[in-house]
Amino acid sequence: MAERLNGYRILILETREEAQFSRLLAEQGADVLQCPAFTIHDAPDPAPIEAWIRRAIERPLDDLVLMTGEGLRRLMKVVRRLGVEAEFVGSLAKARKFARGPKPGRALREIGLEPQMTTEKPTSEGVAEMLSKLDLTGHRLGLQLYPDKDHATLIGAIKAQGAEVDTVLPYVYDAQAADANIVTAIEEMAQGRIDAIALTNLGQVRRLIEVARARGCEDRLRQGFERTPIASVGPAVSDELKSHGLRTDIYPAEDAFFMRPLISAMAAALSKNPPRAAARS
Repeated sequence: MAERLNGYRILILETREEAQFSRLLAEQGADVLQCPAFTIHDAPDPAPIEAWIRRAIERPLDDLVLMTGEGLRRLMKVVRRLGVEAEFVGSLAKARKFARGPKPGRALREIGLEPQMTTEKPTSEGVAEMLSKLDLTGHRLGLQLYPDKDHATLIGAIKAQGAEVDTVLPYVYDAQAADANIVTAIEEMAQGRIDAIALTNLGQVRRLIEVARARGCEDRLRQGFERTPIASVGPAVSDELKSHGLRTDIYPAEDAFFMRPLISAMAAALSKNPPRAAARS
């Protein structure tokens, strides 16, 4: 598949793993326009994160639910600053580990651990459905949260199964810092300068809509989507697109909801037409 995207300009809004996704696309020859949907910062107050880490070491969790890979990586930054990496990883090794989609699983493997279960649908509803099949009575369950999401329904569902839920929120979003770049990306699509936009989580769709409405350019966003093939990594993203009256043009084959299969699908779909930059020259 070497350089099958040569000359094609791909817009990505990936935040947590933008370097990896951009690298994979560039390996196929793509001209990558990076526009992170959010700027991510460590949580401004480290005390609650430090306390959660110490609790997890002193009273090992029975279960751990990771909602994002970024969350575990941010936790590990604090763990290493505290100098308790061996103790923390050793404690997590004893717990059952559940991942909301493939990204938390990759973050676990970075510290030598594996998830016992991964949701088929990388959503809070998917996590709740996965956990509903298990007996959590009397369990201490660690739940890593992510910003800008009301997690009350998920927490309530877990507690209803008899578990004690210990939550941690290791990072925050700075949405305003990314708004101007998103507006620029919308205009690039509207002017037909993008060969495809690749969406890898449903939050990116919501951010595009929110920024377009706030900046008065929703019509331009709709025009951009009409002119630009939309690549979706999986069902959660496609369902979110559909809820806004938008379509999915490119989708991974055989329900392989990962970056490489998405890139393969993009290469196959886009190869039917020359890159737009080449057509203009």
